[in-house]
Amino acid sequence: MKKQTTRLLMGFLLWATVSCKTSADDIDPSKAGLLDWTAETHGNKVSPNYEVVFPEDKINSIEITLTAENWAAIRTDMVAKAGKDFGTGGTGQPGGGQMPGGGNAPPGGNGGGGLDIIPGDPIYVPVALKHNGKEWYKVGFRLKGNSSLSQAWSQGIYKLPFKLQFDEFEDDYPEIKNQRFYGFKELSMAPGHNDSSLMRDKLVSDLFRSAGIPAARSSFCKVYINFGEGLKYCGVYTMIEVVDDTMVANQFGEENGNIYKPESTFQSFTEGSFEKKNNEEAADYTDVKNVISALNSTNRTTSPAQWRTNLEKSFNVDHFLKYLAINNTIVNWDAYGAMAHNYYLYTPGSTGKVTWIPWDFNLSMTTSAGNQQGGGANGRAVSLEMTEVANNWPLIRYLADDPVYLAKYKSYVKEFASTYFTSTQMNTIIDKHYNLIAPYVIGAEPEQTKYTFLANASAFTAAVSQLKQHVASRTEAVNAYIK
Repeated sequence: MKKQTTRLLMGFLLWATVSCKTSADDIDPSKAGLLDWTAETHGNKVSPNYEVVFPEDKINSIEITLTAENWAAIRTDMVAKAGKDFGTGGTGQPGGGQMPGGGNAPPGGNGGGGLDIIPGDPIYVPVALKHNGKEWYKVGFRLKGNSSLSQAWSQGIYKLPFKLQFDEFEDDYPEIKNQRFYGFKELSMAPGHNDSSLMRDKLVSDLFRSAGIPAARSSFCKVYINFGEGLKYCGVYTMIEVVDDTMVANQFGEENGNIYKPESTFQSFTEGSFEKKNNEEAADYTDVKNVISALNSTNRTTSPAQWRTNLEKSFNVDHFLKYLAINNTIVNWDAYGAMAHNYYLYTPGSTGKVTWIPWDFNLSMTTSAGNQQGGGANGRAVSLEMTEVANNWPLIRYLADDPVYLAKYKSYVKEFASTYFTSTQMNTIIDKHYNLIAPYVIGAEPEQTKYTFLANASAFTAAVSQLKQHVASRTEAVNAYIK
């Protein structure tokens, strides 16, 4: 009897040992009921497929099944965060409202930081996502954004900004461990809030990259969402690559250095203003601390050459001056100098120099922010001359005050305007984008009321014409500035 009991016990322990060693890595997704799963489309051991996810000559479409239960959970969470249910507050035309901040002083005080209209990130819920007939399983879906989300939510517009994370629920569903979308773990979906042309996000990110400034890739995408009552067409979005997912590795050739998404003016260092997107456990902020220390050193006025040398040891100044020249040429109402957000930083191991990465361009490429308040000094975007920018934006003011850096900045303004931002080139690009998305905005499959920020069809065509006019007017402004 003892031998039989011992054998049974040993058998149980062996079974338990084998079972404990079985992990999600051992699960065959196709045998777990995930029949559309392939290594190329869903696996994490493939390089990101930019041609499929971010095509230049076609518009993708995705279908998202949210379910009534998950939509209810999102609404409950947003009531707690925003203080109101969907469609129960806000007045005026879609896309109206106000931006936080503005004036000479950046919001958030000395360390910086933007004002969160909706505090904290909304919850993730699991959804089914389909693309080209294939399904991705239990994908993490959450709303995102600040003024864009607040206004859409208040006005009851279903064209909501959101984010997708493909393995968010892998702990709950081990069979989707390391699920990817053609090599991408995350994607950001921008609905064209305050951009009736629906193309500024893509236009500007492409412009930055063409001029040598790394920026996330993007593409146009038709979005259909089932909120629990069948699929609804939610219009044309811009699908945007997430910086700390694939963009840094793809465009810098490495990703081991620190990646930050700050909300800082660079007047002083506050750890909470430099959100780490990787290397969180190391908690090493030496790279950005060195930049802030060198930037604000008193030798800036007593020994400018030494100040420049010290700053360039920790910060890619030349890169920032080129970024600044582009940003000021195109006009951007929601960037550093206007608000202390909408940028990332990366410190490549190859150089050890903190490098600027621009982000979020729906309030760029326009001479007026419309109903928006905010912007730089006196409620305006930073000008080419930068004379209105005060010392509370030291990365602009101190570099602009230095004759050596100002000369470089002017040369980059001239180069960008004459090489990349000509009316001939930009009109061709704008027309290409118009022809691609117009059928799904005002054509055979138009955006619909409650699922669009457009007041009417003419708002779209007028905004496209205004983009072309903007390029022409900025060319005149550049010529007046550099003469």
